[in-house]
Amino acid sequence: MQLRQDYDKFLQRGVEIIAIGPDGPNAFKRYWQSETIPFIGCPDIKNQAADQYYQEVNLFKFGRMPALFVIDRAGIIRYAHYGDSMADIPTNQEVLELLDGLYKPVD
Repeated sequence: MQLRQDYDKFLQRGVEIIAIGPDGPNAFKRYWQSETIPFIGCPDIKNQAADQYYQEVNLFKFGRMPALFVIDRAGIIRYAHYGDSMADIPTNQEVLELLDGLYKPVD
């Protein structure tokens, strides 16, 4: 949940973050409330979103591998990162720089 540390910087760029995970709605709600996460969290119990975006599930590596997508308002994937391990997640700075290359920040 490193994304929450720079959530305001994402908003300044006109970006909304949506985290999708395998937990159920009650678990998501509890976690989001206890951790005061400012962006949207969506349960994906049946892996429909994960399957749609070809997100890997590897039980030997603790389940669903991380994936990060930048999807524009037209629904076009502008960037996709599929992690090889649970620690393989782009840094906020990398994502912000990518966004700056794609879109001009909102004043």
